[in-house]
Amino acid sequence: ESIPSAMADQPRSEIIKDNPIGKGLDAFRASFSSICEGASVSCTPDALEQLGQEDLQNVVLDLLFALGNLPTIRFLRSKTGHGTLRNDLLKLISAVSSDDFDFDFDRIKPLLKAALADDPDDALIWDRVYNAVTESTPPPRLITSSFQQTPWLYNTSGFANSSEYRKDVDRVLRDELGALYVGLPRFHEAFFGRVAGLKIASEAVFKKCMEGSEPLFSNGWSGWPTDANQDDVLSWFAELNEKLAIFAEEYKSTPTYRRRPLAQPNKPIQGSTAERKLDVGFVDDPKAGKDSKCHWSHILVPGELKSNPAADKASKAWLDIGTYAREVLAAQDTRRFVLGFTICGSLMRIWDFDRLGGIASEQFDINKDGLQFVSTVLGFLWMSEEELGFDPTIMTANDKRFIEIERDGLTERLIIDEVMQRARCIAGRATTCWKAHREGHPQTPLVIKDSWQYPERDEEGELLREATDQGVINVARYYYHETIQVHSTDDDIRSNVRGGLDVTTATNYRPERSMPPPSIIASRASRRGRNSSRATGKKRSSSQIGAPLPPSKRSCSASPTKAGGDALSNRVHRRVILRDYGKPIYKASSRSALLAALEGCIEGHESLRRKAGLLHRDISINNLMINEDDDNLSWPSFLIDLDLAVKEQREGTSGAKGKTGTRAFMAIGALLGEQHSFMHDLESFFWVLFWICIHYTGPDKSRPITEFDKWNYVDTEELAKLKLGTVAKESLFMKTMTDNFTPYYEPLIPLLNRLRKIVFPKGGPWEREDEKLYSRMREILWKD
Repeated sequence: ESIPSAMADQPRSEIIKDNPIGKGLDAFRASFSSICEGASVSCTPDALEQLGQEDLQNVVLDLLFALGNLPTIRFLRSKTGHGTLRNDLLKLISAVSSDDFDFDFDRIKPLLKAALADDPDDALIWDRVYNAVTESTPPPRLITSSFQQTPWLYNTSGFANSSEYRKDVDRVLRDELGALYVGLPRFHEAFFGRVAGLKIASEAVFKKCMEGSEPLFSNGWSGWPTDANQDDVLSWFAELNEKLAIFAEEYKSTPTYRRRPLAQPNKPIQGSTAERKLDVGFVDDPKAGKDSKCHWSHILVPGELKSNPAADKASKAWLDIGTYAREVLAAQDTRRFVLGFTICGSLMRIWDFDRLGGIASEQFDINKDGLQFVSTVLGFLWMSEEELGFDPTIMTANDKRFIEIERDGLTERLIIDEVMQRARCIAGRATTCWKAHREGHPQTPLVIKDSWQYPERDEEGELLREATDQGVINVARYYYHETIQVHSTDDDIRSNVRGGLDVTTATNYRPERSMPPPSIIASRASRRGRNSSRATGKKRSSSQIGAPLPPSKRSCSASPTKAGGDALSNRVHRRVILRDYGKPIYKASSRSALLAALEGCIEGHESLRRKAGLLHRDISINNLMINEDDDNLSWPSFLIDLDLAVKEQREGTSGAKGKTGTRAFMAIGALLGEQHSFMHDLESFFWVLFWICIHYTGPDKSRPITEFDKWNYVDTEELAKLKLGTVAKESLFMKTMTDNFTPYYEPLIPLLNRLRKIVFPKGGPWEREDEKLYSRMREILWKD
């Protein structure tokens, strides 16, 4: 960015005088006041010494973004002599936005104090800006030229062949969850108000607790351990729950399946990829965990205990309860959301984790608000499965699960045979796939796919229907799609799951600041009435939707400046049913079958692009399918998942947020933010085969490899360098393959090297699009 020629020779003092800051920092000062209030410290510059690291980081970012929006900064020359002061500020913002915010804070403190002064001096503020940006800063993250690309958002569902070490999962989960909004005033009413008879029963039970010569509650709960020691609290919690449940039995009009609290903080819960333990929770089986190991599929309500009340914050109790919610959602394939709770000292919060992230109730002291505690416990014990977050449109009869759809004017019952895939994440699309069949037609397999989509995106079902109508080959064919409805309402997060709760009422909510450059959006993202029947859910059929595909309007990206930002995001529950069933390509019965399937999928990608004008944009090991069953009339191999597909010829942006691929398989240029091309997808096919040869010792026999595990976690620019270093030089690429390919896939080393030479001409990413790359890749695969 260069200085306007009219101001090139104007002295700094005159530029500052002619462009006063005025009210330009008012929003920053208001945000600072809000942060101080949330941290319970006085709103003065001295508060900077009392704020925690996360709050301090947000304060600094607030100020830097505010300064970056002032016209003055575009007129002031950079200290380097090249460009404007704004260029220097962007580098500083990138450094402050990084995960390791532990550089010399003293360099920014004078600037903060100057901006917070009662009578701020413009000249002094800009001097402090120059001092702050002049100090050495880490190299800036790449700011790509394509502002239309989707910002990269980390998501734990994208891990491929990972050991899921806790430190890595927690780091990515932090980014996935983004801002956890706490202190929502209507939270208890929104989730517990749905439970029939709960209010009256809670009041009556609490009254019993205060009666008798030795009441359970009198100025606090009897037996509460004053030091809040975990083991003592767990024993107290379990015993009190049993008493409350007995007291409440006479107030429940219909019998309920008996639940109980689980307290096994030292025993790992089964079902995790990595070992996870749970402090406390509620389980659906009275015998679960007593004589055998408990599984995450048994956990209805997870809980986290901390002895220190100060642990009630994002880096401790909030993240821990989030990791438990992820495990519950992964293990229970019909779970739409998870309720949980944290108790820090005697301070309790209730949580909801759904496909937008996490929100929590106001904090309350269980020894001061005994009625609220009783209502919470009884609520967890009495809630129906739907009220706990299970999908009411997936029903059960005669031990068979099924859904019902309205297709061509008739009701069809689809029997669910097995779970094929369940994304291990909280926030995101959270795709789940089931193998199914029409009732009475078990010989014809179908695939039911559920996911949570940004409403701004075109529906995958519409894209699939268009592709099928256009005669696209080797792409899963359309059968039906719908927006799922629960109680005649579209099943979305903000209105349906959260019952209209407004995160802007959260105690830690701050109005969205002006958005930063695309290069740091992802980094900054990490800092910010129903009845009890499960058979009442209804859906809106595709014929009722009637939304035609807009011509050439699909975008590959989010709009970084979308009004409202994350706080106003929403996701809607959509279902797509496909006519083609297969298994992931890495389950191919032989190496030759694998290569033939890969060739067929490349042919499908070309057909999708040429006949329907669509780019797939998410080529990964789970989206390439093979069918080796002679009785299965599906394609022998085919592509699935058009969630991220876009029209190749498009204008503008969709306004949706999201990512553009599974990071381990993304092309180097895509990782660096280039506008997505079919060439990037063809490169992804190469990375899929490379990955399989390293991580599979045979058909569906996987192993984690530490060296490549980090491809799931590292920064996208670093991953681009790792990939480039892997393929840039033939001798190094050959050594990498020799050292890491499994014995089963060693025979494919020459083939991979031939593919490398055409996918990476001159040892690097492609420089111009090559339509012939389709046939050249297929020829190599076919001849092997």
